[in-house]
Amino acid sequence: MSAWQLPFVRPASLADRHFSTVIIGAGINGVGVFRDLCLQRVDCLIVDKGDFSAGASSAPSRMIHGGLRYLENGSFSLVAEATRERNLLLRNAPHLVQPLKTVVPLSSFFGGLMSSALKFFGRKPPQRTRGLLAVAAGLRLYDLLGRRQRVMPNHRISRVPPNDRSLFRAAVRWTATFFDAWISHPEWLILELIGDACRDQPRSAAANYCRVMGCAGNIITLRDEITGTLVRVTADTVVNASGAWLDRSTAVLGGAGPRVMGTKGSHLVLDHPALRDALQGRMAYFEAVDGRVCIVYPFLDRVLVGSTDIPVDDPDRIETEPEEVDYLLEVLAEVFPNLRFDRGDVVYTYVGVRPLARSDADKPGQISRDHSVVLDPPSATRDIPVVGLVGGKWTTFRALAEEATNEVLKQLGRPRTASTDMLPIGGGAELPVDAQAVERFLDRLVAASGMSRTRAQVLLKRYGSKALPLAQRLAASGDMPLRHAPGYSVAELSYLCLETGVVHLDDLVIRRTLLAIRGLVTDAALAEIAGIAADALGWDAAQQHAELHACATALRERHGVRLSPVAADAPASFDASLMTPQALGQAST
Repeated sequence: MSAWQLPFVRPASLADRHFSTVIIGAGINGVGVFRDLCLQRVDCLIVDKGDFSAGASSAPSRMIHGGLRYLENGSFSLVAEATRERNLLLRNAPHLVQPLKTVVPLSSFFGGLMSSALKFFGRKPPQRTRGLLAVAAGLRLYDLLGRRQRVMPNHRISRVPPNDRSLFRAAVRWTATFFDAWISHPEWLILELIGDACRDQPRSAAANYCRVMGCAGNIITLRDEITGTLVRVTADTVVNASGAWLDRSTAVLGGAGPRVMGTKGSHLVLDHPALRDALQGRMAYFEAVDGRVCIVYPFLDRVLVGSTDIPVDDPDRIETEPEEVDYLLEVLAEVFPNLRFDRGDVVYTYVGVRPLARSDADKPGQISRDHSVVLDPPSATRDIPVVGLVGGKWTTFRALAEEATNEVLKQLGRPRTASTDMLPIGGGAELPVDAQAVERFLDRLVAASGMSRTRAQVLLKRYGSKALPLAQRLAASGDMPLRHAPGYSVAELSYLCLETGVVHLDDLVIRRTLLAIRGLVTDAALAEIAGIAADALGWDAAQQHAELHACATALRERHGVRLSPVAADAPASFDASLMTPQALGQAST
């Protein structure tokens, strides 16, 4: 496998194959297990009924964090684990995970002390804003728990700096500052983990849009969600990493339940230059009037705001409600009274369902974010054990995967031979860190590809050390920039279509690129991208139009993108040849 190629298959190619382990769910936790097992040379198949990372794994706050607020619930071991995993991700995936300076505005001195104590002892507290002493105590403990593999400074508390006095409300008297981290493209890290896994164990495979229909004996029946074709594989073990769908998958496999519940978290992406500039690269971490902890920080050239925490029953039927948009905008207006916010600032919304262990807690925020691994032994109809992953945070995926992998290895009677804790991920391997090394790497990239230095810098930030072989491939195809979508080229999108398991147009637009979340998808851009995908994947005119319609509908109805409706049926005058890369290139000259 070359440095840039990623391995994906369609279900038909899997017929009658045997795998030591079949993993259900290609979100971050399932892929983490896939990566760890492949490192132990265990041959695995990972499948997902949708696209890779299409569930909650593509809808986090994009923070890699220890969970400061979990300290109030007494989740010390979780915070210690999460801060260590945060520190490891900063080392192992520096192309995607970066430090994030965080500021907490504080208005009172003693506020929240009693509330925090009551929460710690499991009592229902009165609604009270956390003050300086409570936050200082929490941050001191946060620093202590996060000391392993530390790569960032400890917290500090000070009077409100002069340049922040006009930013926060007048009642704010102090600010606490600490460091967590953020991830620019979580969906890409998941694909990189799959690529790394199959490099270490070439007999493994990954298939999206592939649903598990049942398990009898050691035979697992799979259905291709695109063609409807059924195929059968055999396995020695199964890992159920289907997140919020865990109980449904467990029922299909004949296991015990229920074990999980879900809360949805909605986020907004704003085009708000005044707020972005005022934040000065920092995240603001604050309380809403209802006690919910919210965050806002500069995300690339936009601002990301989150999140809500609302119980849901069906993870397949969720969307960001208008009331949630209004709630988050009102929270911003309370914290930043000198700035104006309205729905016109929102360029993108997204929502995911957190897979939480079942709980009787009064409020969603009081439900533990910890994880566990459970075992369903063979049953009367199933001859193989099922290892289930319950709960889990994005940040702690590696630790949860390690725990689950250990259980699978136990069931297989095989030893652990390596650890993932210090293992670079994808383009994080051999990535230059200091400024001089980065400049030398860019010199090599420019010399090898003939690209401009600006374009080389974009690819380096996007793909890390894998930018070098990729740039050579793109340059060989001309690397013609898109006319209507900045920052990407025809060759780059073609590569993503061909090598990263793209099946539908929204796979490319929403998850393989950052175009959608940055609010850069217009009617013209979407039509242009659809033409490139059609050319790369061999779609005819009818399929191209169907994909254009489905993607535009999803962006408009699920993500709040302002696009014109696309008719479900292709108009008689629709000419797909006008949307090919060749035609677009001629039109741009």
